[in-house]
Amino acid sequence: MTKFISFSSDISNIELPKKFDYPYNYSPHTLAKIATKELQEYLSSQTDFTHNFGIKNPDDENTLGKMFGILVVQQQDGILGYLAAFSGKLAETTQHKHFVPPVFDVLDINGFYPKTEEQLNTLNSEITLLENSTEFKKAEKIYQRTQKIHEKLLSEEQTKIKQRRKLRKESAQQNNQLNINEEFYLREYEVYLLDKIEPLKKAYFQLKNKIDQLKEQRANLSAWAQQEIFKQYQFLNVENKTTNLLTIFKDSTQNIPAGAGDCCAPKLLQYAFKHQLKPVCMAEFWWGKPLKTSIRKHQYFYPACTGKCKPILTHMLEGIPIDENPLEAQLKEEKEIEILYEDADLLVINKPHDLLSVAGKEIKDSVYSRIQKLYPNATGPLVVHRLDMSTSGILLIAKSEAIYKALQAQFINKTIQKRYVALLDGVLKEGEGKIDLPLRVDLNDRPKQLVCYEHGKKALTQWETIEAIGTKTKVYFYPITGRTHQLRVHAAHQLGLNTSIVGDDLYGKKSDRLYLHAEKITFKHPTSKIEVSFTAPAPF
Repeated sequence: MTKFISFSSDISNIELPKKFDYPYNYSPHTLAKIATKELQEYLSSQTDFTHNFGIKNPDDENTLGKMFGILVVQQQDGILGYLAAFSGKLAETTQHKHFVPPVFDVLDINGFYPKTEEQLNTLNSEITLLENSTEFKKAEKIYQRTQKIHEKLLSEEQTKIKQRRKLRKESAQQNNQLNINEEFYLREYEVYLLDKIEPLKKAYFQLKNKIDQLKEQRANLSAWAQQEIFKQYQFLNVENKTTNLLTIFKDSTQNIPAGAGDCCAPKLLQYAFKHQLKPVCMAEFWWGKPLKTSIRKHQYFYPACTGKCKPILTHMLEGIPIDENPLEAQLKEEKEIEILYEDADLLVINKPHDLLSVAGKEIKDSVYSRIQKLYPNATGPLVVHRLDMSTSGILLIAKSEAIYKALQAQFINKTIQKRYVALLDGVLKEGEGKIDLPLRVDLNDRPKQLVCYEHGKKALTQWETIEAIGTKTKVYFYPITGRTHQLRVHAAHQLGLNTSIVGDDLYGKKSDRLYLHAEKITFKHPTSKIEVSFTAPAPF
C-alpha cells in the first residue's frame, strides 16, 4: 500500500467525523486540515519532480498552479493516514510516487491510446503532406480558376440573351421559337463548358477524395478512441459496484466534460476502495499561481466541482453516510423580511442574507414566495431584480405588472443607482477605481462565474474605499451592470481587487455570512415620477 501516508503530526486526541463531507460545500475537518498542512510542507520542499507553480515568479507566463487533494482514510486495523492526489497531469505525467494513480492512465505506454495517438499523428502527417503538396495545390488552383471563368462565360451569355429578349419585347417582336432556340443553346453551351472542365475536375477530386478519406478515417479513429477512453474510466464505490463515464453521463444534457474523472476526489476515492480503506474526510486546495479565468488562490480550499465531479461522486459515494448540505441547513433557518417602504404600487424591502430572491429547484422558500403569501392579489412577477442568496439588502417589489415593467425599464436603461457595502479580506493599495472584467457561467462548476474575454458578457463595477479595518477593508461597490456574482468575482479575481469578500464560500473563505450588503437604491417612482432614495445600513 505504497500510497498510504502516515500522519507525522499527533492526531491521537482528534475525534473522527461521524459522516463524510458533503463534497460540494463543506469546511474541512481538523484531520483534513492537518493532512493538507503536511502535504503542503512536502510540496514546498520536495525534489521528486520539477513543476513551476508560479509561487515565486507569478509574472512568468509559463507557470501553472494546480489543484491538490487529500483523503483521510482508515485501515481495517483502525490506523489513520491519508492519500494525496493532483488533478490532471503534473510535470507532464500522471504518475508520481507520493500520489495515487489516475483512475485510467491515458498516457500508459502499454495502453491502447499511445498507439492510437501514433496512428492519428500518422494520419495528420499524411493529410498535411497531401494538402500542402504542389500537385494538389496546382490541381485545386487550375480547377477553381477555370470554374470561375466558365461561370462568368455562362453568365455573360445569359445576360446577352436577356438583353435580346428585352429588345424584342420592347419592339413587339416576340418570337417563341427564338426563345426556345436560345434556351437550347444555353444548355448546350453549359454542357460544352462542363465537358471542357471535366479533366481538371477529375484530377482535382482524385486528390481531394483521398484527403477526405484520410480525414474520415481520422475522425472515426478519434471518435472510437474517445469512446474507448470513456469505457476505461471505471469507478468503484464502497459496495464494490463499478460503472464507467458513458453510463454515468448517459442521461446528461451535455457532452462528457473534458477531464472528467481526472480531478482529485475521484482518484482518491478510487484508490481507497481498491485497497479497502475507509474514507473519513477530504479536502482540496489550490497550489500556485491563480488562473486567469476561474478564481483559484494559493492554499485556499475548494469543494468538488458540480459539472465534472458530481455525477461521478454520486456513484462513488453511494452507501456512505454523507453530511447534509450546509446550504440547505442555512436556508431552513427562519429569517424575517423587513419592509422599509410601502405604497399602493411597490415595496422596498431589506432581504436577510441566506434567503433566495426566487425559489430554486429544491428550495422553495424565497422572497417571492413570501411576498406572494402576504399580497395574494398582487399581479406580475413581483420581484423586480435579484440579490444573491448570500447577499443581504434592498430589493424592489412591484405590486402590479405595469409597475414591474416600469421599474425594469429603469434597470435596463441603467437609470437606477445602487450602492453596496462589502468587507474585503485584505488591504487595498488604492482608494477607488473601476473594474472591467467580462463574465460567464463556469459550465463545469455552476453556479460559479469566470472571467472570459471570448464569450463573457460585459461587466463593470466602480468601487471606493470606506475604511481599513486591521487586515480588512470596507468598500462601496457601484455596479454599472448587473451580472451574476459580479461583485464577488470582481473583488476576488486577480485582475480585479484580488481580495475576496469576507465569507465568500464560492470565491474566498467561509465565515458566518457573506459580508456583502445592498445598502442604498435610488430610482424614479413609476407613478409620481419623483426620484426617491432608500437606505438600509449594513449590519456589519
